[in-house]
Amino acid sequence: MVKVDGYEVPEGLYYTKDFEWVKVEGDKVRVGVTDYAQKQLREIVYAELPSPGTTIKQKEPYGTVESVKSVSDLVGSVSGTIEEVNTEVESKPEVLNEEPYGKGWLLIIKPSNLQAELANLMDHNQAVEWHKTLIKEG
Repeated sequence: MVKVDGYEVPEGLYYTKDFEWVKVEGDKVRVGVTDYAQKQLREIVYAELPSPGTTIKQKEPYGTVESVKSVSDLVGSVSGTIEEVNTEVESKPEVLNEEPYGKGWLLIIKPSNLQAELANLMDHNQAVEWHKTLIKEG
């Protein structure tokens, strides 16, 4: 685990510039929002997620997260079919603030083109550098 100015950036994950993380788990991926995203949003009060069986596309919106200060689109990190949705996030959205890399995951996806799409994501080292840039510009 690396911390960049107080923001956690765990190793072993891929990251998007839409503030999502991706963990490859065999032939599936688990997706969630980053620590940076949840801290910027502050108090998350609502999450709208698609149903299992829905097909999503990389770089296209599939849901929203609402905080007391804004509504943010959730944008596909990989293309594929949603196999599982974390219903706890829908009933208790504050879990996104409490454990963004643990109990606060959003979706499990069966990717349709994982290897090609991973090339569009940041690995851990790239994500650390990107966080440093965000903080400098912030």
